Amino acid sequence: MSADLGQDFRIERHGEIAVVTPSAKVEEMHETLIEQAARMVVQALREDPPAGIVVDLSQVNYFGSVFVSFLLRCHALAKKNGTEIVLAGASDPARELLHLLDLETLWALYTNRQEAIEALSSD
Repeated sequence: MSADLGQDFRIERHGEIAVVTPSAKVEEMHETLIEQAARMVVQALREDPPAGIVVDLSQVNYFGSVFVSFLLRCHALAKKNGTEIVLAGASDPARELLHLLDLETLWALYTNRQEAIEALSSD
């Protein structure tokens, strides 16, 4: 299954694992638009809760506080459902931001989506 939420986010299912892929456009998205996108992603995941969620950041070079709040919103929802979220493909600037915000302790970081899917599938 694959769902396109505008051009900004894609959700694919790999068995019990959901992969959320934000496009590079999230770097420029206005706060209200990212808020709507976050709601759509969260709603899609709520309707059919996955066993694990991979946020594939490979298309995003850098993101700001609005996108971080999106990640935290997804994290809160996932935690409520007993689902783990991991991040994959984060760029160096993105990794640095996660480190500065002390968020790399919240999510495991994987080099790519395949590595992340395999890690979640083996749990």
